[in-house]
Amino acid sequence: MIYVFKTSVDTNSKLEFANALLQELLPHALWNFDLEDCDNILRIDTEDEINETVLKNEVFDCIELE
Repeated sequence: MIYVFKTSVDTNSKLEFANALLQELLPHALWNFDLEDCDNILRIDTEDEINETVLKNEVFDCIELE
């Protein structure tokens, strides 16, 4: 399943921290950030369910888009 989120990741340094966190939380998922989009989109492709740990992390703000 592909999940799409609006995030606060808007710099390369925030991107590095976000990637490290996602690698820890979702080691079998694929993800990418679109920092050129005004919503700094994060797409996650995973068979796992996205839980509150991803949505309520301390590294970046994350709101699921529908």
